[in-house]
Amino acid sequence: MDAERFFVITGGPGSGKSTLIDMLRARDFSTAPEAGRGIIRAQRDVDGPALPWRDPALFAELMLSWEMRSHAAAREAPGPVFFDRGVPDTVGYLRLVGLPVPPHVMRAAETVRYNRRVFLAPFWPQIFRQDAERRQTAQEAERTCAVMADVYAELGYEPVPLPRVPAEERLRFILSGAGL
Repeated sequence: MDAERFFVITGGPGSGKSTLIDMLRARDFSTAPEAGRGIIRAQRDVDGPALPWRDPALFAELMLSWEMRSHAAAREAPGPVFFDRGVPDTVGYLRLVGLPVPPHVMRAAETVRYNRRVFLAPFWPQIFRQDAERRQTAQEAERTCAVMADVYAELGYEPVPLPRVPAEERLRFILSGAGL
């Protein structure tokens, strides 16, 4: 079953998720990039409306589509696949921005499945940085992590917090937790 080999790394922005995904890719694991940054870059390039600060609901719809496509594409990859966020993150995002979660988004989060163990990168003030795409404050980043933990647990996943240790140690923790 594909879900067993699909591992999500989630948490707040600026908590080291993308660094870990890059490290996994460098070790020849299949990976799926984060939707948010990709959407923001593409929308900024065309002055599009689907930016989180312009139209959060439209941004969420694009996130959902991106994550569902990433999940479908991962079925073609052999072996384990590591995702920088997953479909349930769309539910978490909508809750964070105070928007209702449409039934189709919740259905997607309930049916598009990943390994039960989800790696949660906790807020880490020492590595958190804002940039052109990451406009969230430290408080919003910390809140994001808590919401993602709640959403994944609500959907039957086991959020496994990553230790706040150097990236190489975090990577070993993930590989061990994934049984690799």
